[in-house]
Amino acid sequence: MPVNTPIPGVRTETAHIGKSVLVRGELSGSEDLYVDGEVEGSIELQGNSLTIGPNGRVRASIHAREVVIHGRVAGNIRAVEKVELRKSANVVGDLATQRIAIEDGAYFKGGVDLQKQAAPAPPAPVVREPIADPVPETKPAAAAAGQSTIFEAGK
Repeated sequence: MPVNTPIPGVRTETAHIGKSVLVRGELSGSEDLYVDGEVEGSIELQGNSLTIGPNGRVRASIHAREVVIHGRVAGNIRAVEKVELRKSANVVGDLATQRIAIEDGAYFKGGVDLQKQAAPAPPAPVVREPIADPVPETKPAAAAAGQSTIFEAGK
């Protein structure tokens, strides 16, 4: 059941798994997901966000764009952008993400692998034709004899 959340600049469709719902198996989708029930297995929301509500109990591997946890999670979490553990969160498992936020009071047992943000591709090099020097370079007589000149002192 989609829930509309009017947040400017953010997707407005969110699927909701209620408190009394138990899901076993693979869960995947192309919209944000709010879990307040129980999930066992795996959750794949690579381009979307996952929020585990305060009543949520998840025993699964998780892969999402971002993950916000208020409830309990047992399993490894891989978030492309960020993971937030709110004060009521209880997480046992490893985290791999670019950014992490852990509020006071949250419980976390596991490892953290902070990923580097993917660097943008460097701009294509600009190829410029060399400009021909209209005046040939001439060296003073002192430079030709191996002595330094005041012209070369600034080099």
